[in-house]
Amino acid sequence: MNKFLFLSTVVLAAALPGSGCSRGKSNAGRAGAPVLVARAFTTNVPVQIDPPPVGHVMAYSTVTIRPQIGGILQEVHFKEGQEVKQGDLLFTIDPRPSQAALDSARAALARDQAQLENAKIQFDREQKLFDQKLVSQDEFDTSKAGMDTLQGTVQADEAAVTNAQLNLEFTAIRSPIDGIAGALQFYQGNVVKAPDDTLVTLNQIHPIYVQFGVPEQFLPQIRKEMREHTLKVAATFDNMEGPPPQGELTFIDNAVDENTGMIQLKATFPNENSALWPGQFVTVALTLSELTNVVVVPSQAVQTGQNGEYLYVVKSNQTDQTVEERPVVIGVAHDGVTVMAKGLKAGEMVVTDGQMRLAPGAVVSIKSANTSTNAP
Repeated sequence: MNKFLFLSTVVLAAALPGSGCSRGKSNAGRAGAPVLVARAFTTNVPVQIDPPPVGHVMAYSTVTIRPQIGGILQEVHFKEGQEVKQGDLLFTIDPRPSQAALDSARAALARDQAQLENAKIQFDREQKLFDQKLVSQDEFDTSKAGMDTLQGTVQADEAAVTNAQLNLEFTAIRSPIDGIAGALQFYQGNVVKAPDDTLVTLNQIHPIYVQFGVPEQFLPQIRKEMREHTLKVAATFDNMEGPPPQGELTFIDNAVDENTGMIQLKATFPNENSALWPGQFVTVALTLSELTNVVVVPSQAVQTGQNGEYLYVVKSNQTDQTVEERPVVIGVAHDGVTVMAKGLKAGEMVVTDGQMRLAPGAVVSIKSANTSTNAP
């Protein structure tokens, strides 16, 4: 952004004694009103929601960690407030009861599998004898039913083994996301119950959301601009260090609040440096578009009269500097400058302070009139 070089005020000195030139006589008794001035220049100005809405920061996702089996909390593998990664081990519940249940289920499966093998052998014999008409239909059916029963028993045993394996795996509780751990609710040695007890809550903050509301009259323009390009969003807050975090508008709610006339939006921020924190309140700057190469002046130069906005434009002639009251059409204001939609050209000098002393044609006193159009 171009900086403005404001010109200091001075009062023109009276003509030196003994000076006889006509210019000195012209200025005699016409001390100019002291003013500050700045030159209009061209720049790019973003079009933003005004006034800037207030939003609050939300975790990208929140996961409540609960045990899926009960037991004694054997070990906690992290500290409160620690950043954890997906798959990190968080808690260990005493695995011995689950291991014993798994061993028992495996033993039952092995027993019933052996019985099923024996039943299959018996059935094969009964099949041959039945084909030779050496056994009755009832004996053959009984043998087949026994084998089928054992097949069902083995399937149930396999399911029991799978369930016991899962319960053993559930004794090691791992993080499902990358996030920040909250306060611990249970500690090593506590007995936890499944699934009622909450062990800890994790918040994912990389990326992170900022939710905010805007008046419904902005909705058509937001939707139009969002279809054409990505809308940039910046967030600022008290005691902020460094540049404002930058994000993108990613969500428009599906209804306007009937009570407030506001539409809720969400912006997604990478938040790589963790500048934003869940629950924080921020001021949101939503940029809808950008005006390019427009003429701007410091906002304090714009005055409001009965006929609308106007500026005092400094005019130079051969003898002194006077001001003209110039009606203008203004555009958006941003970061201390206001866009001149009509009535002013780049390079013209305008009064930024001291307007209360002025009237059209008044003589003014300034330090220098050779300020560049675009101050460095």
